[in-house]
Amino acid sequence: MSRKIAVKLIMELRANGLSQSSIARSRHMSKTSVNEVFRIAEEQHLSYDDIKDQSSGEVYHLFFPHKHAEETIYTLPDYDYVHNELTKVGVTLKILWQEYRDQCTATSHLGVGYTKFCNGYRDEVARKKLTNHLTHKPGVNAEVDWSGKTQKLIDQVTGDEIKVYLFVGTLPYSQYTYVEPCLDMKQNTWLNCHVHMYEYFGGSTVRTVCDNL
Repeated sequence: MSRKIAVKLIMELRANGLSQSSIARSRHMSKTSVNEVFRIAEEQHLSYDDIKDQSSGEVYHLFFPHKHAEETIYTLPDYDYVHNELTKVGVTLKILWQEYRDQCTATSHLGVGYTKFCNGYRDEVARKKLTNHLTHKPGVNAEVDWSGKTQKLIDQVTGDEIKVYLFVGTLPYSQYTYVEPCLDMKQNTWLNCHVHMYEYFGGSTVRTVCDNL
């Protein structure tokens, strides 16, 4: 089943003068979906003023009555609850989807699949402009990465410039940080940096979290 389109939001942005491409790009929506809303609005001579006092569900039903009829057979997730739960340590969308499906099964309701669950949450975040404040707990994570621009040192004998890469490891709760300059970013160097970091910290965290290496 296709992802539910945020019709009212698209119409509001359209009324504010945003183009189809701008809406799709800024809200991470399918350009095809945005184009479809524009097309139906023009065919039915609908403007944002015509639908601004209606709920998002009512506007969606107005634009896509057949899709609405199909989707009402499903019990949709409570995305406000999902968003709040994701602030907790160890909670993922997969875990919350499984919890949601178990609840649907227990109450004999039909739940949406994992892909639709995730897409629906993404749309809700875009529609409400939601953000999560990250709260770190002591000793849970160590965040590691190769950081910043490539540095250099000068060989005092030959005068040659040698590239230097900075390994950085941080405990996000305290911002306690370990930095080690390295001559390469090979696997053994990476692993040794972790050994040295945890020796410096005097222990290890529950998880080691790296960025896009």
